Amino acid sequence: MKRVILSIAFVVAFLILITPITAIDMESSRFKIESANTSSAAGNKASTNYKLSDTIGQVAAGEFSSTGYVVKAGFQYINSVIPFRFTISNTNISLGNLVPNTPSTATTTLTIYFGSAGQYQVTAIEQGPLKTLSGNSIPDTACDGGANTCSESSAKTWSSSSAYGFGYNMSGNDIPVDFSNSTYYRPFPDTTAAESPAIVMSSNNVGSNRQSTMTFKSNISPIQPAGNYQTIINFVATPSF
Repeated sequence: MKRVILSIAFVVAFLILITPITAIDMESSRFKIESANTSSAAGNKASTNYKLSDTIGQVAAGEFSSTGYVVKAGFQYINSVIPFRFTISNTNISLGNLVPNTPSTATTTLTIYFGSAGQYQVTAIEQGPLKTLSGNSIPDTACDGGANTCSESSAKTWSSSSAYGFGYNMSGNDIPVDFSNSTYYRPFPDTTAAESPAIVMSSNNVGSNRQSTMTFKSNISPIQPAGNYQTIINFVATPSF
């Protein structure tokens, strides 16, 4: 019996990009402006049909800090109406009892809420291939091989029942463009091979309830040793501001 169980771990990381700011000298023989912001219409506005919070005229938007202070200035992305959230619908994936030359699949749903002015991305990486405690392993997929050989950064067709391994497909919002349809797969990058995590979702756009489905797939040969195979997939969700 070959039974496969995947455990999923995820981390939410935050990246704040800070750019150098140069002071602006704003004066002439008739005036002197001692502030870099000449906003004339900033504030909170509302009526029965809308609410608006705005700034106008900001020339140095961003978050700036030094010993003793933090300044969050301009373009009110800090006042986001969509706080950043990342969830995974199922963190214990079972591919069941594997039968040679009979692919087995299972899915989980990734959901992102992102309301900032920067970009977000979700990455994934495996902690080694599917493996038993005794050391037997199911290799990462190469998809159908030949012209359809896939890689950690390029999905290709995996439809042959005699093409063996373990990999994943993505469908839904904000996914890499190489996942053309449900037959396109990639192998996971591997921490034990010193590989870099793969981006599985990303966007520059504000979004609420952005969802993608990750489909795990494994197919084994008739000579695959019996045992309970498992690995851990690490997800990291990172917003930038």
